[in-house]
Amino acid sequence: MNQVGAYEATTHLPELLEKVSRGKKIIITQHGMPIAILCPYDEKKRYATVSMIETVKQFRKNKKLHGLNVKAMIETGRD
Repeated sequence: MNQVGAYEATTHLPELLEKVSRGKKIIITQHGMPIAILCPYDEKKRYATVSMIETVKQFRKNKKLHGLNVKAMIETGRD
């Protein structure tokens, strides 16, 4: 995986996008610290995320807290 600084990424974006379109992943850094990854778009991963969200929604359906208070549980966890 290649690394480029944020300034270089902004000044050479078309070249970086060309590399990404050929399957490369590029880490964008700021002051030497990684801040982002430029990578090819994967349609399959998008649908996997949508599918997982739907699965969680279905799991939560008809689940009851049976008198538990979410706010109280959060406050208890802060102690």
